[in-house]
Amino acid sequence: MVIITKKVLSDFGLDHADAIDPLNDWWRIVKTRQWQSLRDIKEDFGSVDYVGNDRYVFNIKGNKYRLVAMIFFDIRTVFIRYIGTHADYDKMDCTTI
Repeated sequence: MVIITKKVLSDFGLDHADAIDPLNDWWRIVKTRQWQSLRDIKEDFGSVDYVGNDRYVFNIKGNKYRLVAMIFFDIRTVFIRYIGTHADYDKMDCTTI
């Protein structure tokens, strides 16, 4: 998959150093995959959730952080829309970001 953009993850890691390794692991896995459905994603990330509007939520570092990505299977592209703490994620509607 093509991931847009890694800078979001790098910037987040500046303030949350404990997230750097888990986010890099997520990045390494995603960039090598050819997902075509939620079922494919679940093979790599069993706890991923589809929340609507092409958005998928990944638990990072044992669910301490949440990553929201728009995934377009037909063009093999993942757009990172949000990365933040679980508490901040709970305050938002991730289907609109």
